[in-house]
Amino acid sequence: MAGTTAEAAVEPAASAAYVLRTATAQDVGGARAVMLDTVYRDLRSGYVPRWHADIIDIEGVYLTPSRCTLLVAEYGGEVVATGAVRDRGPQSPPNPRWVADRFPSGSTAQLCRIYVRPEHRRHGLARELVRRLGDFAARAGGYTSLYLHTDPAVPGAEPFWRSMADEVCDERALPGGGQGIIHFELPMPGVDVLA
Repeated sequence: MAGTTAEAAVEPAASAAYVLRTATAQDVGGARAVMLDTVYRDLRSGYVPRWHADIIDIEGVYLTPSRCTLLVAEYGGEVVATGAVRDRGPQSPPNPRWVADRFPSGSTAQLCRIYVRPEHRRHGLARELVRRLGDFAARAGGYTSLYLHTDPAVPGAEPFWRSMADEVCDERALPGGGQGIIHFELPMPGVDVLA
């Protein structure tokens, strides 16, 4: 199973207690539901196999490899948020070649599937998931960068990531607009990032 993250409660509001922890096989159904709801509701793409195959094979992609992980936030026994690390950088195509070259697979920890159910947003869950995923990547070893991409059409996504990460490429500024996504890099915890 993927690396361990200590189970810990997060108290974002006096009346709510969230538990953030490493996902287990028992969490796969709940995590998949959060992810699929997000790709249909927020991303409005629906399930696209070439983009979302990891959502179907959560165990094989996130739970089994030692340098990958899936974290979940639980509220009242229900998975309400997810966040993951993959050991695969962006591919070209569809991403720009220079972005793929900057973030090669193996040495890039890609943050992905950081999704929070709408009724549980604004409680600091995504920010805490990102912090813990960065710590996981640093402990896993072999990673030199933390990468992610986001769809700025998703409400709140662009300002959230701009508050935490450095823009690498906004494809909307490319000729033809690319895929319309924004690529970001976050500092690796405990690693000095040279510009």
